[in-house]
Amino acid sequence: MTTQTLSAPEVYQGQFGEFTITQSDRTGVIIYRAGLMVAALSFAIGSALVLLNNNPIITALTPLYACFSLALGVSLFTIHIYMASLHRTLQIFWAIGNIASVILALSSSEPLALAVYNQPITLLGIGFIFVALTGIYFKEAFCFNRLETKVLTPIVPLLLLGHLVGILPTQVESILLGIWATLFLVFALRKTVQAIPADIGDKSVFTYLKEQRLAKV
Repeated sequence: MTTQTLSAPEVYQGQFGEFTITQSDRTGVIIYRAGLMVAALSFAIGSALVLLNNNPIITALTPLYACFSLALGVSLFTIHIYMASLHRTLQIFWAIGNIASVILALSSSEPLALAVYNQPITLLGIGFIFVALTGIYFKEAFCFNRLETKVLTPIVPLLLLGHLVGILPTQVESILLGIWATLFLVFALRKTVQAIPADIGDKSVFTYLKEQRLAKV
């Protein structure tokens, strides 16, 4: 008779004790990375429509933006960040940006992208989505020392704030947008080949921080 034995899950040594990685943990990472890929592709396609076409179909940018935003939201709800307060803050920023986007899209007679471009002040609301995205870039740069996210972290606020106050020439904005779209794709593609446990992190830290929060209740 042949017997089959299931291999025991690998045990990792964390800062505050041992831990194992479950299938649920792995699924969460896969969803996080899939969200990043969809967001990056949507952003890249939208950017290409603007940068490589003399007469871009502006109305096509709204569904692409919606796809980008929803995918980013999925990533923000599945990303592993040790500081629960920071994680929640990024999610709140994403929600604020989406609410502002919906309000502007419904109230403006122009397509969403054109309304934002012609009225930079709207970035004070919609821009919160990109603050949340920059938070992901910063986290990845800090945790994994990724060159592309080190570049993206300052480029995003530079482009958005520069457009908000009107100090960047159109050509410079186009260059920054092209760099952003390209490096975002590079980032998403490189995440697909990264070892899954790296994105999960040290689960003993999450357990410790959770116990500390419960102890204060």
